[in-house]
Amino acid sequence: MQRARKSRARNAPPGVHRHSPIPHIEKNSEIVYRDLRRDIIEMRIPPGTPIIERELTERYGISRTPVREAVLRLAEDRLVDVVPKSGTFVARISLSVLREAIVARRALEEVTVRAATDRATESQIMEIRAIVQRQQEMADAGDEETFHRADEDFHAAIAAAGGYPGIWEMIQQIRVQVERYRRLTLPQKGRMHLIVKEHRAVLDAIARRDADKAVERMNEHLNKLRLDIAVFRDLWPNYFIYDPAVDEDPPAE
Repeated sequence: MQRARKSRARNAPPGVHRHSPIPHIEKNSEIVYRDLRRDIIEMRIPPGTPIIERELTERYGISRTPVREAVLRLAEDRLVDVVPKSGTFVARISLSVLREAIVARRALEEVTVRAATDRATESQIMEIRAIVQRQQEMADAGDEETFHRADEDFHAAIAAAGGYPGIWEMIQQIRVQVERYRRLTLPQKGRMHLIVKEHRAVLDAIARRDADKAVERMNEHLNKLRLDIAVFRDLWPNYFIYDPAVDEDPPAE
């Protein structure tokens, strides 16, 4: 006896139940791109390191095509250099691009800080204080990775409190090279505690509704990155690209 065929829900495509979730399958190239991008930005793979496609295909158990797609995307992000007949290497940090990114970020954060000073509620200020306290605890513990995440939360929370969460997304897009540089600075003795102090000064000015002082404190905080470039470039000269046409200070001999 033939079993009665179950009727299909109206507008449901053939072979798919209306309430069945459609699984999301991440592309192999997306996985490779995501992993390499994270490791490059977090300096787990330092500038100048060769990217060998064969090793990646073996590690992920995939063909070369998705690996090449991932590498091309990283090249568009300026995180790898594809050198004909030589190979692919993690890009060194351009000092000119780094300085431009810091200037652009400073301009955007001035907007979010002024807006937060004007619009932040007391509860939002309390939430940002909790982030700063978390940073203090992570600095005391020497936990650089968790500290870094809390640092991002601090700046994102200010943008949200000002009503401009999208500006933080813009900042994320331009700060790739800055992030690699910042990863070099965090292990510096006292650096994390200094950042906590600077963040607290920004927040105190916001809480007092003093927009000019809040912007001044944020600029001092971000300018510290620019002023210290020469120090860290001299510590890791092979990690940076020096362009005498635009860079202010020559590397140490």
